Amino acid sequence: LYFSEQEGILIFYHIKDLQYETKICADISQPISSLIFSPDYTSLLLVTDQGTVYSYKPAHSREAVKLLDTSSSCFVAADFLTPGNNYCVSVTISGEVQVWSLEDGTFLSKLNLGLEVRV
Repeated sequence: LYFSEQEGILIFYHIKDLQYETKICADISQPISSLIFSPDYTSLLLVTDQGTVYSYKPAHSREAVKLLDTSSSCFVAADFLTPGNNYCVSVTISGEVQVWSLEDGTFLSKLNLGLEVRV
């Protein structure tokens, strides 16, 4: 079970029977608004209220890596663009849908919906 604290700390709870073990996985120092697993469960996106998206790979990493920062716009949400784990899609409150490369955080494309988006 992955859990995030208000301070931006990603915590993993390993639960077995009536026992559990706690492990701090990453500290990004920004409140995490959502955690999204990739379709194959190898990557975890950490999305902040400020519009920053981090990648955390549970099997290979000890820290979260900043992928993109959309803080210049009012960021609402992000998710993997499937199939695969290569791209991320984000949306701003103004209705701009953006596509990013998860490999290096490169901005690839955008589409304006022409309406306000809320979660």
